[in-house]
Amino acid sequence: MTNIKEPFMRDVLLQIQDYADWAHGEQMRKFVPERYITHPIRVMEICRSVTQDQTLLAAALLHDVLEDTPVEADELLAFLRHVLPEEAAKRTLQLVIDLTDTYTHHQFPEWNRKKRKAHEIERLKAISGDAQTVKYADIIDNSKELAYLDTDFAEVFLRECRALLKKMTMGNPQLYDRAVQTVAAGIAHLERGK
Repeated sequence: MTNIKEPFMRDVLLQIQDYADWAHGEQMRKFVPERYITHPIRVMEICRSVTQDQTLLAAALLHDVLEDTPVEADELLAFLRHVLPEEAAKRTLQLVIDLTDTYTHHQFPEWNRKKRKAHEIERLKAISGDAQTVKYADIIDNSKELAYLDTDFAEVFLRECRALLKKMTMGNPQLYDRAVQTVAAGIAHLERGK
C-alpha cells in the first residue's frame, strides 16, 4: 500500500481530481442534474472511509476515465507519472484498467446486456482486492442514487450488482458489507413501490 504524508497526498489527489474533471468535461450524471465529477469524488470519499492508500484513492477518482472519456491508457499514465512516483503511477493505472468495463456494447454489439454483464462479473471477480474495494464504493454511490431516482433501470442494475457482489468478495470487508446492504435496501425499496 502506498501511503504519503497527508498534505502531499491531499495536493496530489486534488491534481488527480482536476484531471478527472477535465477528462469528463461537461459530462453530466445520467439520472441527476450534476456534473459527472461529483460521482468519482463520492467514490473516493467512500474509499477514504476505510483506507488512506493514495493509489486506491487516485484510482477511485479516475475509475471511469478510460471507460467514459476519450483519454487513452498511455495518456493517463503520462499524467500520473507527473504527480506520482513511477510505481504508484503504474499501480493506479492498473487499478483503473481493472475497473474499466471490457464487455461493453461497443465491443460486443451482438451480445445482449445479460450476456455482457455475466462475462463482466466473471472478469471482475478476478481483479485485485483493491480494485474490488473501489468497485464496492462505485456500487454504493450508484445504488443509492438509482434506487430512488430511476425505477425502470434500477431493478435491473441492482440485481446485476447483487449478482456481482456474490462473486466479487476480495475487497475491503467493511465496504463489501456496506455495498451488500445498500443494494439490498435499494431492492427492498423498489419492491415496496410495486
